Amino acid sequence: MKEDRGIRGEEESMKRRLMFAVAGLFLIGTFAPNASGQTAKEILDKVIEAQGGRKALAAVKDTTISGTLQMNLMGMTMGGTITLHQKEPNKMRMDMEFAVEGFNMAMTQACDGERAWTTDPQSGTVQALTGKQLEDMKKQALGTDATLNPEKYGISFAAKGREKVQGKECLVLEQTFKDGEKYTIYVDPATSLIFMTRGPGTDPQTGAEVESETYFSDYKKVGSVMIAHGMSIHQGGSEFLKMSFAKIVLNSNLDDNVFVLGK
Repeated sequence: MKEDRGIRGEEESMKRRLMFAVAGLFLIGTFAPNASGQTAKEILDKVIEAQGGRKALAAVKDTTISGTLQMNLMGMTMGGTITLHQKEPNKMRMDMEFAVEGFNMAMTQACDGERAWTTDPQSGTVQALTGKQLEDMKKQALGTDATLNPEKYGISFAAKGREKVQGKECLVLEQTFKDGEKYTIYVDPATSLIFMTRGPGTDPQTGAEVESETYFSDYKKVGSVMIAHGMSIHQGGSEFLKMSFAKIVLNSNLDDNVFVLGK
């Protein structure tokens, strides 16, 4: 019985840490500068063009992304699947499934634009998010309209020159949300596509706020829009989550109920 309780305790610890780890995965800056010495507006206009152009981006009303992920946590490597839905202007849902050390976990997070929820990976019960967790989820849920019209969402930008990232000299843009939270966006000047973002994250071991870096790779056209098909999240100088997106679908007419988990 003591051994059974110990195993259950380890599972509970793993599930709690997984919840911490996924809480802030997709808060990603959406803009990047193309050349130093330009105004923020000039920079953003060029970024929009690199991503496919204002008309193409405005035509995206919803996006569904699915693929695989690998997480390194507590000395173990966990494999799983992920599906992410986003609907304009501010709805999001993320479904994740993992298999590790002989047991399976599933977790869903969703935001309908005003409210947000997460499921408990053990019982499947729905919990409403409040406070900073709610505000973070609402930021994560912002879509293409926030790219085209950031002022509507209280988002501002400032060009910050150049900085080397992993030996690559990137152009830098600082993104500030209306609550004052800041993210730094690094761009490959050869393509004007995002190479890396840096901002607040969640330590998967403790749940404490830490600095998190997200790297983007394998950009491909989906319809008329350029989208990264690979992401890697680093904390403390090492990678703890890697994702590869096998399928991205635009404009599948997602129902609003997809983004509601509770009342």
